[in-house]
Amino acid sequence: MASPAVSGLSRQVRCFSTSVARPFAKLVRPPVQVYGVEGRYATALYSAASKQNKLEQVEKELLRVAQILKEPKMAASILNPFTKRSIKVKSLHDMTTKEKFSPLTSNLINLLAENGRLTSTPAVISAFSTMMSVHRGEVPCTVTTASPLDDATLSELKTVLNSFLSKGQVLKLEVKTDPSIMGGMIVRIGEKYVDMSAKTKIQKLSKAMREVF
Repeated sequence: MASPAVSGLSRQVRCFSTSVARPFAKLVRPPVQVYGVEGRYATALYSAASKQNKLEQVEKELLRVAQILKEPKMAASILNPFTKRSIKVKSLHDMTTKEKFSPLTSNLINLLAENGRLTSTPAVISAFSTMMSVHRGEVPCTVTTASPLDDATLSELKTVLNSFLSKGQVLKLEVKTDPSIMGGMIVRIGEKYVDMSAKTKIQKLSKAMREVF
């Protein structure tokens, strides 16, 4: 049985979703489920924004919110647990008005403030970004190499990685360097993970040698 706090949160996010969309409208489920408090808020926002065809606008506004919350002065005021909730609510209301955010984004920020969950804002924004990434068919891929790749190698790598995608999917590639892997590369694409680093190969060789001798 759900606790009163969890049940209360569920009612609040459902209320948020229906208050900015057509009454009694069916919930539009995001393309990927994100769990936790941030998932509940992000799902309600995704549903409401989807019904109003404002997904991209809300995503852009949330990225702006993330930038604002990183500003030292704003962070010190809004994220300070000793600041009165009423003061936080007013500050955020002034901020959303100044930025001319849509009612969808403004309602979310105000709801988080009223519920004392402003510290969850970055997680909610991250959850919404994840939903939008999947919505666009993006497949996250991280490639780690010991040293930077030249243009020719990078182009060849993209061609190979794209060959693993299904129709309609888009590669979202991030290339990192980590000298500690010594050589080769580590590839994570979607839920798949392949470690072809020299470091791992040496570790496997060392283990095999110990078993033999």
